[in-house]
Amino acid sequence: MESQLMAANNTAETIVCYAPTMITTNGIWQGDNPLDYSLPLFILQLSLVVITTRLLVYILKPFRQPRVISEILGGVILGPSVLGRSKAFASTVFPLRSVMVLETMANMGLLYFLFLVGVEMDMSVIKRTGKKAIAIAIGGMILPFLIGLAFSFALHKDSQSLNQGTFILFLGVALSVTAFPVLARVLAEIKLINTEIGRIAMSAALINDICAWILLALAITLAENDSSSLATLWVVLSSITFVLICIYVVRPAILWMISSTPEGETISEYYICLILTGVMISGFITDAIGTHSVFGAFVFGLIIPNGPLGVTLIEKLEDFVSGLLLPIFFAMSGLKTDIGAINGATTWLVLILVIIIGFAGKVVGTLLASMLYQMPLLEGITLGFLMNSKGLVEMIVLNVGRDQKVLDDESFAMMVIVAVIMTAIIIPFVTAIYKPEKRFLPYTRRTIQRSKPDSEFRILACIHTPRNVPTIINLLEASHPDKRSPMCVYVVHLVELTGRASAMLIVHNTRKSGHPALNRTQAQSDHIINAFENYEQNATGVSVQPLTAISPYSTMHVDICSLAEDKRVALIILPFHKQQTVDGGMEATNPAFRMVNQNVLASAPCTVGILVDRGLSGSTRLSSNQATHHVAVLYFGGPDDREALSYAWRMSGHPAINLTVMRFIPGEDAKALENPGVLTVETENLKEKQLDEDYVNEFRIQTAHNSSVLYNEIVVNNGEETVTAIRSMDNHHDLFIVGRGQGMLSPLTAGLTDWSECPELGAIGDLLASSDFAATVSVLVLQQYVGLDPDGDELGTPDSPAQPEEPFSTVQMTNRPTRQPVFSA
Repeated sequence: MESQLMAANNTAETIVCYAPTMITTNGIWQGDNPLDYSLPLFILQLSLVVITTRLLVYILKPFRQPRVISEILGGVILGPSVLGRSKAFASTVFPLRSVMVLETMANMGLLYFLFLVGVEMDMSVIKRTGKKAIAIAIGGMILPFLIGLAFSFALHKDSQSLNQGTFILFLGVALSVTAFPVLARVLAEIKLINTEIGRIAMSAALINDICAWILLALAITLAENDSSSLATLWVVLSSITFVLICIYVVRPAILWMISSTPEGETISEYYICLILTGVMISGFITDAIGTHSVFGAFVFGLIIPNGPLGVTLIEKLEDFVSGLLLPIFFAMSGLKTDIGAINGATTWLVLILVIIIGFAGKVVGTLLASMLYQMPLLEGITLGFLMNSKGLVEMIVLNVGRDQKVLDDESFAMMVIVAVIMTAIIIPFVTAIYKPEKRFLPYTRRTIQRSKPDSEFRILACIHTPRNVPTIINLLEASHPDKRSPMCVYVVHLVELTGRASAMLIVHNTRKSGHPALNRTQAQSDHIINAFENYEQNATGVSVQPLTAISPYSTMHVDICSLAEDKRVALIILPFHKQQTVDGGMEATNPAFRMVNQNVLASAPCTVGILVDRGLSGSTRLSSNQATHHVAVLYFGGPDDREALSYAWRMSGHPAINLTVMRFIPGEDAKALENPGVLTVETENLKEKQLDEDYVNEFRIQTAHNSSVLYNEIVVNNGEETVTAIRSMDNHHDLFIVGRGQGMLSPLTAGLTDWSECPELGAIGDLLASSDFAATVSVLVLQQYVGLDPDGDELGTPDSPAQPEEPFSTVQMTNRPTRQPVFSA
């Protein structure tokens, strides 16, 4: 017997006949309709749900909406509110007999998702959380709960079987809850995850989530056992017993499994299977004792220790559960939502009031708590908006409430709409009202040339993989740090944010020394940090601050540039996107690295250097007593070349560096290039030419008595002669330092840019880095920051108009007790 999906509620006595033989079809050629059989029908339903939700994710992407919105709306579209209005569609695609299979799979997905949420939650955060986050969490729950209490009298009908108290509890929990996973995604999207406000919001949401689970368990207990108070007592006692067994029996067993696994090896498949079976057993027990199966799975997830086991479980389950099974649960919520059930203008008015007052209640409650701790008004309001994130827990509350007849169709539809609208308006509102103040005062030492020789020299070194480390350490050592001019190096491990809240939360766990790495990224970070800490201990005049920046490659340059400005560095070093192969050629490692480099060049607040690594490391390790490195500067003129000479000049003070400066001078036959609006060395910009002359002369006078510095002038007339001269140079150099030559048009490099593979290196840098260049020498290409005129006024960046200031993405300070945190409150 087939009927529309909503018929289950309209007719209390509906009987569904189920034939166990009708699982798989004999095929359309036998005259069977596949949709009369449960498996093909389920596959069609699942495909429709996934396609609809993914399509909505794509449509809502420009509006920066969390995925949960698309998943609920997908269900609403497929349900009786939109497509389900067609009885033919409802009875064919979502017949009543299919609901049992769908509900079972939805709850299975929910079971494992809640287990993953438990695994991802770091309970130690609650211990470390200050009173501020606890007060904000409680303040953000009490007022919405009271509002739910007030509205429950307006919404509760005498015909409903349950008493007023249970209804109040369900409505109060639904309005007061904050969805921790949804909030994490929202904060990552608006790049507030690692600001002070982001940290407080995450801590408060975690506490709020735990409180919501306790209230939910209580609400379910009351709803399912309303007839007898003694039964309720037994449910509460058995639930507490279950939690205690998990903590004191199951957790030690899991810890034993971890300890029995040799260090460095993955957890045995046998143990993983046991744990995944444990999730179902926990769900079965809690369902049997009268709470809800998801409560057992969540508690079981909470007791899994942070570390490699948690990461392995998440990697194995996340995509399948979040991508395939969980959307069924949200779709089922949407399929049960009949907007047509909301009748009359009065009911719609109540709905609008619930949205406005419920939202405002959360904001006001959070604001009052934040004002107790002297937080700025705007930050308090922003926190209130963020704490309105709704999602999974609220959907579970509403679904259980509907199943237990606490909520009728009208109340259920209203609360689903409330959840969707409340979550949807967060990002637009927060981005509109909260603009983090510009924390940076202008600083003038944005270039190596302007840095004083007796002051601290600050460098931001970016690392993608441990392979970048040895050459960068050798380059830093060659930069001649000493007690007179110490060097402060900010080492940033750049990690791509994969867009999953779990990856972000795991990486942000504060790690204690001696613990095994959580995952491959963490192991790489440890390797990089250890190498630089070792360098710091063995070097003089060097301080190292390791950091990890986690963000999408498309916005990684914002983090790098913001960090450079925050730390007032003079030089950013970026690894080139190609690396040397065994046969001496160059192959691209990751095209995204190139995009990061280009974006940084376009918007950097200081000088940028791209390092082409061809082995400035290993056996040629610098030592103080012998000259092992031969550095060459190719000088053509212009601000970038002056910066290259300035860096090499600093290096020349190192006793283990031999420096050769080769200045290319145009001969009599060199033709001046006419190009209005662009700096030309010969004709248009005498000022640039004079600056070059003055700087080179000063360099020659200062280094006249330094036997390790050689200065040569080479006369060439065109690009062809320049290439010939460079190719004929000695092969004993270890490092070439050249300017990018941005904005300069010289007859000596004319035509070279036409054949450039990588314009970000400039004409000469590209030539030196090309695979067909005979000498396999490391190359450092520098672009000087030209945003300050001689009076110190801002002018902008060389490649593009000034970009608007953006707040940080996810930048995490490595846990080192002797350092200051990256961000001040």
